[in-house]
Amino acid sequence: MQKPKTKIQKIFSFNHYRKRFGASKVVSNIHNNEWQVMKKCIISGDNAVHTHGADKNIQQHTENLKKEFIGQPQLNYHHAILILLIRREVDVHKHFLRFQQLWLQEHNFLLNSLNTRWLISACDTFIDHSEDDSLKALLMNAVILINTIKLQESERYLTVSDTAIPDSKRHDFLQNERLALFDGVAGFAVGTDDTLRNMRWRLDKLAQSHPLGDLVIEIFERVQKPNADTVYSRFRALHHRDKTAWWTE
Repeated sequence: MQKPKTKIQKIFSFNHYRKRFGASKVVSNIHNNEWQVMKKCIISGDNAVHTHGADKNIQQHTENLKKEFIGQPQLNYHHAILILLIRREVDVHKHFLRFQQLWLQEHNFLLNSLNTRWLISACDTFIDHSEDDSLKALLMNAVILINTIKLQESERYLTVSDTAIPDSKRHDFLQNERLALFDGVAGFAVGTDDTLRNMRWRLDKLAQSHPLGDLVIEIFERVQKPNADTVYSRFRALHHRDKTAWWTE
């Protein structure tokens, strides 16, 4: 596994500097408006286009990124640019403090306005730069949760599965027998299992330990929604024991 570059390696890395060319202009642009104004200002355009990969030219990347936020409040885009500047190591301390203050002041707005991709990016940013170990440990749960789904759903896509309808015989087996997976881990008894309910209880308790803990709860709730089409939402549809439900209505 490749390790992150050391400070010395970064000093001699042309690519490290190339990713920051033009950053001063980007920085000057993002400090022109107040957050309250940006919450009300909607980015104009025809259709939103999600970025795939990142242009090494930071100005070009910010222009590409802006297309992703067409129809959304400008503050969402501002949030993304702060993350971009932090990741490209442009005055990291200054921009992380602004990022942190944005979340502390506007976290209700951001929770309701940002999509899951950017909520996870926010979690990653706090994990990388926050000095609050409890917050970092808490938000890591959300990252693991979404990455688990990404892996599982990618595997489902690669196996060319055209249906998520469960095999009834295998469903019955899970209800009555223990499915051994690996290293003592057993399968999930779809329909009745209390594993996710207990995990949710622990998440709720952890989330109460920090003002920004509801970030992980918001993400956890989103993956349960019927229209999410994730393994969590599909298992929710098959669940029939109310006392072991792991979602809120």
